[in-house]
Amino acid sequence: MSTFILELPLNSSISDNHALEKYFELSRKLYNALLKESLKRLNLMRQSRQYRNIKNLPKKEQSKAYARIQTEFKFTKNDMIMFSTPLRVNEFNGIDSSTTQKLAQRAFAATFKIMIGRAKRVYIKRVGEMDSIEGASNRQGIKYRNEHLEWNKLKIPVLLKKNDDYAYEALTRKIKYCRIVRKLIRGETRYYIQLVLEGIPPKKIDNETGMFKHKFGEGKVGIDTSLQIMAVSCETSAKIYELAPSINSIDKEKRRLQRKLDRQCRANNPHKFNEDGTIKKGNKDKWILSKSYIKTKNALAELQRKLASIRKMDHNVLANEIVSLGNEFYIEPISYAGLSRRSKETEKNKHGKFKSKKRYGKSISNKAPSMFINILKNKLSYYGLLLNEIDTRSTRASQYSHIDDTYKKSTIEERWKKIGNNLVQRDLYSAFLIMNVNSKLNEVNREKCIETWDNFLRLHDVEVGRLEMMDKKLSVV
Repeated sequence: MSTFILELPLNSSISDNHALEKYFELSRKLYNALLKESLKRLNLMRQSRQYRNIKNLPKKEQSKAYARIQTEFKFTKNDMIMFSTPLRVNEFNGIDSSTTQKLAQRAFAATFKIMIGRAKRVYIKRVGEMDSIEGASNRQGIKYRNEHLEWNKLKIPVLLKKNDDYAYEALTRKIKYCRIVRKLIRGETRYYIQLVLEGIPPKKIDNETGMFKHKFGEGKVGIDTSLQIMAVSCETSAKIYELAPSINSIDKEKRRLQRKLDRQCRANNPHKFNEDGTIKKGNKDKWILSKSYIKTKNALAELQRKLASIRKMDHNVLANEIVSLGNEFYIEPISYAGLSRRSKETEKNKHGKFKSKKRYGKSISNKAPSMFINILKNKLSYYGLLLNEIDTRSTRASQYSHIDDTYKKSTIEERWKKIGNNLVQRDLYSAFLIMNVNSKLNEVNREKCIETWDNFLRLHDVEVGRLEMMDKKLSVV
């Protein structure tokens, strides 16, 4: 069953804020206690001989063996919930059982990532870092009732606009559970309730036309992913979109504040740095934080919040536009986590100087391409559609030429490809090939490419002309 989230602001008083702050701090301490216990059990399990011997078993038997040893060392979700019960009854009696259960699950999930290799370590929550608390259901604990948040003795009204048809229609769905979120906006702490609802979100209606704002098209759509752009090809369009274009101007201000913060930190703490600018190892003296430093830090935090909000809005707008192009979507998956890591090999350029080991972490952090793909998947899943991932190794869309039926590697700097007698933009052509992949998603359908080639060339030339007329040209032409 699909789910979606409706976020609404809370009309909380000063006393409500103090009570919420108290509950958030209690939840933070309880989460840290559960996290430490979960990590302790994991370490004991990993030190055992049985655990080390599991790797020698056949792969088919390994998963069952891991499940058995987890049960033996009481490192399961249910064991952590049972461990949390006496803590809630005694030390943390201000937290209800439903919320405690979700905190236990959250702590177990964090340490379980270490076990399966998806994380190297876990971090405790410091003061002020616990920004969300949720319940297990809407029946008890944190719950929504008659346009109010109810939790323990708290009853806080929720702000609902009278003309917000979307929110009122969403509230007709079943509420699975509620989450309270704390945000720092322009230096002021504000609280929101997030309702996790069953089903698909309501369709938004244009007030002027009375029609649905977003509709699905018909036909196949090929999407070539990149770090900062998305190339899209379908029967009616061939376009290159920049990811989150609205954040470019704000990103300059972010870099300026980061440099200012670094200067202030060094000026306040000369005893923490070596002469070459590196941080002294083993120096345990306290860091000195001036009022100006804290002011700059808060300004940077506010800018980060704006960036995240604008980026998410841009991603949703672009996803809605792509969704309107067809009803069959194909994409070439990319491991953005791998591209963000530093290079392990030490290389030199043609002048004999060492190359930087940095790769694409900054671009991925700014543009968040993986987040966009997840948003697109969610929008399609609401209507029973899939974002089909092709087999990258066998398809090799970036190397294939359907005219010659050959494969040829190209460097990152090459933005154009010679296909027959035509010069085409590489990303658009890859999207065209992905659109014409076969039903098994492992090979380009050459006959289909030949059939739709003339139409693609016409759409391609129109898009290239549009890109060349742009004031801020993308690095794709």
